[in-house]
This record gives sequence, C-alpha cells and structure tokens, in this order.
Amino acid sequence: MTKKHPAKVSYGLLVFIFVIFFAPFIFDLLNNGLGHLVSIVLVGLLALYGFILYLFFQTVYTVENGQLKIKMGFFAFRVININEIKKISNTSSILSSPAPSFDRIEIKHGDFGRVIISPKDKISFSKDLSELNPKIQNNLI
Repeated sequence: MTKKHPAKVSYGLLVFIFVIFFAPFIFDLLNNGLGHLVSIVLVGLLALYGFILYLFFQTVYTVENGQLKIKMGFFAFRVININEIKKISNTSSILSSPAPSFDRIEIKHGDFGRVIISPKDKISFSKDLSELNPKIQNNLI
C-alpha cells in the first residue's frame, strides 16, 4: 500500500518569510529607486523565495512498505520505520522541520528520535500509521 499525504502550507508563514526578505528594500526603493546592486540582490532573493515556495508546495509524506518517507521537493529528508513509531501528538514547537505550516504534529520513534511534520489531513495520516502499527500512542484521535 502506498499512500501520499501532502503537507499543509501556512500562507501566513510564506507572507512572514516574504516580509523578512523584501521589507528592507521597500524604503530603499522608495527613496533611491532601483539601482544596479539592489536589482541584483532582489533577483537573487526572488530566486531564493521561489525555491522556498517549491520546497513548501512539494513537501509530501509517503506511507509505503511499512515506512514513512518524508520528502521536501527533491530532498529526501528522512525514512522512518512505522513499527518504531511510539507516539503521535500535536505540537506547537517552532523547531526547524519538514513542516511548512505552524499546524504541526510530532512523531516520536525509536529510542530518542522525533520529527515534526504538518500533513494536510492529520487525522487520516495518523490513522494510516496506526493501522500499520496499532501500538502507536495516537493522541490525535
């Protein structure tokens, strides 16, 4: 069984990143216009922001062959054996993770492993994992 769960994308987070990237240039553009150096920096930041958009919208969590595969764009982030998952719960952690939203869940696995992700449908996702490993302490359902 292969089931793909797309990530939930927080548009507020995207706006926040956009403001962080481009707000410093607004006053400079209004006062001094678009200079050569500023235009080069803006093109570079636009390319970087486009790459971030790509990663956000291409984050997927795949349940396949007893494994949870986490992929951000073309980066394979992590593979977790579903039989090693111990607990699934909501989290408000802001740690860096393959979760393009603030609506996140934490998966504890193995002895000390944990990963924070943001599937679009958290309940369906957690049920799929619990079906494969009924020992998971699922705090979402």
